[in-house]
Amino acid sequence: MPLPQALARINRRISNPVLGVMARIAPGFGIVIHTGRKSGRVYRSPVMVFRRDGGYRIALTYGPKVDWLKNIRAAGEFEFETRGRVITLTDPVLRQDSSAAWAPIGVRQVLTALSVEYYVQARLAE
Repeated sequence: MPLPQALARINRRISNPVLGVMARIAPGFGIVIHTGRKSGRVYRSPVMVFRRDGGYRIALTYGPKVDWLKNIRAAGEFEFETRGRVITLTDPVLRQDSSAAWAPIGVRQVLTALSVEYYVQARLAE
């Protein structure tokens, strides 16, 4: 079971602003910059990310029903800030793997313990 949505609401207001600073530069983290489907407002969501297969894989620690995922899938592409630079990613695809074999070995155990089985694969825009 992914992390509870109540925790996501708390994180959105309290933790995300603090974690956002770290996520911009720390290895294994980044910021998904997305536009609301209905509001048109720009949002920034800190995430756990790994570079793989010519693109990036983003762990869905709160499961596949998060708003930022709905927004980037509707748009088809999004901006992503990682390690001090902003890049454009495209073609976000939802994937499932309960073994978390898609993540680096050191992180795999944590994701498995949290039952994080979904991730998003996105490629660099050309």
